[in-house]
Amino acid sequence: MEREKLAVRLREGRGSKDARELRAEGDIPGVIYSATSETTPIAVNARDLRKAVSGPSGIHSLLDVSVAGGKARTALIKDLQLDPVRDRVIHIDLHEIRMDQQIQTVVSLHLEGQPHGVTMGGVLNQPTHEVNIEVLPTQIPESLTVDISALEIGGTLRLGDVPVPEGVTILDDLEATVVAAVTAPISEEELAGEPAEGEEGAEPAEDAAEAGSEAAESGDE
Repeated sequence: MEREKLAVRLREGRGSKDARELRAEGDIPGVIYSATSETTPIAVNARDLRKAVSGPSGIHSLLDVSVAGGKARTALIKDLQLDPVRDRVIHIDLHEIRMDQQIQTVVSLHLEGQPHGVTMGGVLNQPTHEVNIEVLPTQIPESLTVDISALEIGGTLRLGDVPVPEGVTILDDLEATVVAAVTAPISEEELAGEPAEGEEGAEPAEDAAEAGSEAAESGDE
């Protein structure tokens, strides 16, 4: 995985007023948690952050973070706080990492090929789009890819079927996690909730018997 460069500056103020002023200037307040114990308050330009996470790995990109022009520190985004109304980032947490120690991160899952079941009229479903992995920072793959060409109608692929590069350990449940499935197409009648052929107008046996009983009682009166 390629590293993306991100320049940040030291943040002096720590209160909510200072944070609002930063956001008004187009910056995002945040912190870098060190690989040791040091925590550094920072501010990052919102446009620079968008550029750094615009690659294939998105917000899971490895970042070379330089603070105030200093030596770059390799880090990952661990948390992004979003404004629930404006849907914009209002705070960022970066965690510095060591290149010789395994980390836990997330990679995207790509499906490759056209399933045979889809060619026969089935519908492809992909319930899993991201996978949690443990790996050395130098061995993080851009994504995981699995070929689904042989998938038939009613067929299912699970996470255990996904090939994994050497050095990568999947943390999610390999058997319980479905990554792709091809289901039979749904007819217009089923979508509309209409009764199947032969059922329309049919009266359940119990209802018919009850109706006959009521008619007999009426005649006795």
